[in-house]
Amino acid sequence: MDRQDLSTLLARFGREECSQEPLYVALCLAAAGNDRALALLTEAPPEQRKVNLLLAALHERVLAGAAPELAAYYRSAGGCREPDTDLGAALSACLQREWPTLLRHLRHGATQTNEIARGAAIWPALGEAARATGARHLALLDLGCSAGLNLGVDQYALRYRTDDGAVHERGPARDGERAEIESRWLGAAPPPAHADWRLTLRHGLDPAPVDPRDPEGLRWLQASLWPHDAARRERLARAAAQVAALPVSISRAEDCIAAIEPWLAGLPAGVQPVLLTSWVLYYFSADDLARLRASVDRLALSHGLAWICGELPALSAQQFAPPPLPALPAGEVAASATLWTLRHVESGRVTERNLAFSHPHGRWVAWLG
Repeated sequence: MDRQDLSTLLARFGREECSQEPLYVALCLAAAGNDRALALLTEAPPEQRKVNLLLAALHERVLAGAAPELAAYYRSAGGCREPDTDLGAALSACLQREWPTLLRHLRHGATQTNEIARGAAIWPALGEAARATGARHLALLDLGCSAGLNLGVDQYALRYRTDDGAVHERGPARDGERAEIESRWLGAAPPPAHADWRLTLRHGLDPAPVDPRDPEGLRWLQASLWPHDAARRERLARAAAQVAALPVSISRAEDCIAAIEPWLAGLPAGVQPVLLTSWVLYYFSADDLARLRASVDRLALSHGLAWICGELPALSAQQFAPPPLPALPAGEVAASATLWTLRHVESGRVTERNLAFSHPHGRWVAWLG
């Protein structure tokens, strides 16, 4: 991509992807006309020239206190200034002073939001895995786990609101310290029952895991969020504190697919292994995706592995065509709807079932049956 291509990419991303974040709309437009910003993207490897990665890198510098000119515009840093004609100069000052750190983020970083509100769908999916396998003690493996925050899903306070206005609370009670997840429960299926299963073991795999106890790692996770979203920021911080206190193990693995079988081999008897992938397959090559699917099916037959998958429908659904999307709340976009599937062994063969659609950040869940 030449500079004109990058400029077009920046402007289009701001216009099409950031409509709910006015600061990022303006910042993308300012960067599109900024020679230094374009040069920064040019120095990154082609596969790393991502607008959301640049935005996260700038946000990280703001949260670190290294970009005071920009901080005035960021709600996440206590700023309240609306985008104006001085935003371009503030961007240029940050780029000039923080160039080495920004370039390091672009060359080696990856946006990792570790969105725990997906727990609104993961929690009932785990219940369905327990029901389908007859297990009550689950060993959860989160592949592409980032900081492993979804491994604490059973520790977060869940609240579902149904179409009739009723509120259904699941998981531990709210206490002002636990991460809290609010979600609309759509359709005629009843909300999930209280859990009759428990997570006995929790493990995560990631090529570049984040330690939730590490202030710099947590700051990067927060930088990957949009600046105005205080609710997600607080939820992430609470979840990180909870997971840091849990018996969670996370491993760095260059080949996460190959690491699944050794994890299975080390499990104690009497636990049901469950693999979780949520918005991870999108980043797989076609060859790696095929290898993952073949490996999981083989391990399902040999070790009883069950797989909960939440991705774009074309990636989640292997055995059947994706089901039709249910009616969504006003203002919700169908294009990013997540399809949740469960794949496990039944009567000696691998079978798959569509469980639910959800918002990618858990704002709503539509259970399918």
